[in-house]
Amino acid sequence: MPAFSALYIEDPCRSLPRVQDILKKCADIPHIRCERYGEVFNPAAQNFRVQKKRPGLILAKKYQNRVLPAPPGYGFGNANSYYFSHLLNCPYDCRYCFLQGMYRSAHYVLFVNYEDFEKEIAETIEKCGDAPSYFYAGYDSDSLALEQYSGFVNYFLNVFKNFPQAYLELRTKSAQIRSLLRHEALPNVVIALSFSPETVAAQWEDRVPAFSKRIAAAKKLEEAGWPIALRFEPLIDYKGVQADYQQLFIRIFDALDVNKLHSVSTGLFRMPKTYFQNIVKLYPDEALFATHDETRQGMAAHSKEIETAQRRNLEKMLFDFIPQRIYYRCALACEPA
Repeated sequence: MPAFSALYIEDPCRSLPRVQDILKKCADIPHIRCERYGEVFNPAAQNFRVQKKRPGLILAKKYQNRVLPAPPGYGFGNANSYYFSHLLNCPYDCRYCFLQGMYRSAHYVLFVNYEDFEKEIAETIEKCGDAPSYFYAGYDSDSLALEQYSGFVNYFLNVFKNFPQAYLELRTKSAQIRSLLRHEALPNVVIALSFSPETVAAQWEDRVPAFSKRIAAAKKLEEAGWPIALRFEPLIDYKGVQADYQQLFIRIFDALDVNKLHSVSTGLFRMPKTYFQNIVKLYPDEALFATHDETRQGMAAHSKEIETAQRRNLEKMLFDFIPQRIYYRCALACEPA
């Protein structure tokens, strides 16, 4: 349960029923008015690391760029791929996450004008005609982690229920699945669960729910008929990584039915050089960042030799558990803005 330091509300959205409901849920913290969320979110003199300890929640409207083309190589759709972000920043604190290098502020920005998102999504689907289209949520945050406040999942399941030719991926590390279990499973809504070895989780994934809780949640979703996808990214190089992934795969595929999986993917560590430099300034003593020893096409990365060997070994292990037809490589973990 996030402990917000304050609730910031843009004047134009204060009267919305969705906002009023959040105000009631957060009645015990300060409510502060603002004209535009950028007044709180964008000032330069902020420290992401300090704010992350107890960020505020900003309720705002998004007026443009609500639905954007997905970055090259992102996701399982080869064409007609898009992403949309109802939330900026994530309640979890993964040290490798590019968000802490992209934003000045650790406050959460929740865009509450869902109806405008719905309209733009519908228009985008119509432009695609009969061809499948793919929409990704959770690119700038976690799709489920703030659901008790946002009601995002509850709203957009009803949207995609009306467009069976369009697919929605909800990417998450959360175990908060009650909103999903209240709905009948939709074949075109994929719950993409991100997992890392215990070594990575213990060192670099602060506030993320325990593996046991997340795998139990995945099992409940599977039993309820939801399409489940597994995402193993970013692949981080460290001593013992292959043995750790072998153990992770054993635990996951012992719990889940491989025949019911929608897809499985891996993604290499990639981060724009400027974001990477910003994060190193925040955590100058973090040993994790010393392992990323190359910059290629403006992106911080492991060396090609390390990446090639790691991915080859990982895929060899994976294919002992899953059929290759449900596997794909996610080319980039993030793209420069």
